[in-house]
Amino acid sequence: MIILNRFANNPILTPDRNEAWQKEAVFNGSVVFDGQEYHMLFRAQSSTQDIKGQQIELSTIGHTVSQNRVEFGKSTQLITPHFDWEAFGCEDPRVTRIDDKYYIFYTALSRFPPDPSAIKVAVAVSQDLVSIKERHLVTPFNAKAMALFPRRINGKLTALLTAHTDMPPAKICIAQFEKPEQMWDPRFWEAWYADLDLHSLPLLRSAHDHIEVGAVPVETKMGWLVLYCYIRNYQTGNKIFGIEALLLDLEDPFQVIGKTQEPLLTPETEYERFGKIPDVIFPSGALIHNSDLGVYYGAADTSVCLATVNLDRLLSTMTPHAHSHTFGRVSTVQRYAGNPIIAPILEHTWEDRYTFNPAAILLNKRVHILYRAMGKHNTSVLGYASSPDGIHIDERLKSPAYMPREEFERKLKPGYSGCEDPRLTQLGDTLYMCYTAYDGVNPTRVTLTSIKLTDFIKHVWNWTRPELISPPGMNDKNACLFPEKVKGKYVFFHRLHHSIWIDFVDDLNYGNGKWLNGEAILKPMPNTWYSEKIGIGPPPIKTHAGWLLILHGLSKQDHRYRLGAALLNQDDPAIVEAMLEDPILSPHAEYENKGLRPGTVFACGAVILQDKLLIYYGASDETVCVASIKLNDLINNLVAVRAAKR
Repeated sequence: MIILNRFANNPILTPDRNEAWQKEAVFNGSVVFDGQEYHMLFRAQSSTQDIKGQQIELSTIGHTVSQNRVEFGKSTQLITPHFDWEAFGCEDPRVTRIDDKYYIFYTALSRFPPDPSAIKVAVAVSQDLVSIKERHLVTPFNAKAMALFPRRINGKLTALLTAHTDMPPAKICIAQFEKPEQMWDPRFWEAWYADLDLHSLPLLRSAHDHIEVGAVPVETKMGWLVLYCYIRNYQTGNKIFGIEALLLDLEDPFQVIGKTQEPLLTPETEYERFGKIPDVIFPSGALIHNSDLGVYYGAADTSVCLATVNLDRLLSTMTPHAHSHTFGRVSTVQRYAGNPIIAPILEHTWEDRYTFNPAAILLNKRVHILYRAMGKHNTSVLGYASSPDGIHIDERLKSPAYMPREEFERKLKPGYSGCEDPRLTQLGDTLYMCYTAYDGVNPTRVTLTSIKLTDFIKHVWNWTRPELISPPGMNDKNACLFPEKVKGKYVFFHRLHHSIWIDFVDDLNYGNGKWLNGEAILKPMPNTWYSEKIGIGPPPIKTHAGWLLILHGLSKQDHRYRLGAALLNQDDPAIVEAMLEDPILSPHAEYENKGLRPGTVFACGAVILQDKLLIYYGASDETVCVASIKLNDLINNLVAVRAAKR
């Protein structure tokens, strides 16, 4: 997982309490190099002052200079309100040098408090960043975050801008001009706006999210690199700011040729989490220096910070066919176009709300699926479905295949309870099922039951009495029985203390002080997609190279569940020989971001059909979906990671 590395001495620019115009905040810095010095233009926020009868902290645009990109000198005020259309503030500059001029685009506020019609793009033109030669109102409609490309593309001035920032959904768009005067010509914009959708890039993943152009595009050997801000849950609360990137074709910027799959940065440090507006990061500038990309960003709408990343490594992760085995990259799994394959049925009260987190097993040339289901009483039971090809469901039972039977899984108070997240393992003529038992009050516990294969295939649900196998008083879940004995012992995986644990046991008898234990083999890691939790997905799958383990991770930064892959030693599954750095599936589809728990992909089952691995997962804790990948592609990538470690 590629992330930006924060500069150790962040923030690099902070408010000056002795200067009224920049006393409260300085942030969202845009940087340009003139061949000798680095110029930063930034948004400054003043102490409270009276503007036309309104008491506001006025935003203006400041300027400062550095010799080394990091240490900036004394700041001066460059742009202050002059016209009525900017009377209440000049915000968030983006500066580009082209044709021996500096074009500074910024947000102009004409009223306070501002409504959408009072928030528009303006531009100032300067020869030297000391004085302003001219300035103009640019957009006649609501827009922000406009940035001019640093060279003409096919002879045209080209710009990115964000339309409808305050009339969601926002759209990142492209505009092209034959001459500079068109940039502030209302007639140009009237014609352009009439076909707004034709000029927009398809980047918004959910109508509940928000998006804005970040830095001025940076030209690289692979395309135009654009840093932008993606804000999840913008319309629904619990906003999560992230810095993302995309690649546009060098000669046709309407062509998106690559994107980052995950945020490069989310608010985490104290200076990002606390300030004028907490938990906000916003990319506003970008420069290439030697082999690194430097990203300047606003932190908590209070200060300017810097983060860097190796440019080649970043680019290698952004295009579909440019991944690098060295860094553990792998093409992501392919979602089935007809997802979801199982959804709630309103006529079945036991599954009329949620159907998710499916176990799967291949028996008699059919894929058998047990999925977690919930109705209005929020009691988890297990439903059954099957498929001849692993994708198309042609059998689905009207009644649950498994329901709570013991006191430890019965509801003790209103709320969630029951039998959760099954995982199936065949040993001989018996099918074993681990699941999570929850009574709504006590910590979750791992439970084991079994059924004869013949009964399972015939849908005769003669399950053995379930037994608790994890200790009381500890949240333990996400368990499975290993598909083979190892040196004469049974092997269990389970998730304890947010980590993957393995335990070797002599028999399957539990209770009377004998509980699952073992050792942790994979733990959460800071600044990864599994920084909060990591657990198994389906039971491990035996391959020629070792045991393939699909796993899930929860990020502390953005609170999203993703799927990854690891390779365990053929003879000792306690040894993790390789793990892919990046997830193989992230919640990007709409059905993965709309449900009981948006931003979730969570797998409990997988099968091999022909040359493909089919992974069955719950999407947003609401539906069952399937995704596939060629097994050899995944294994070869893991083998390459293993080889690189040795």
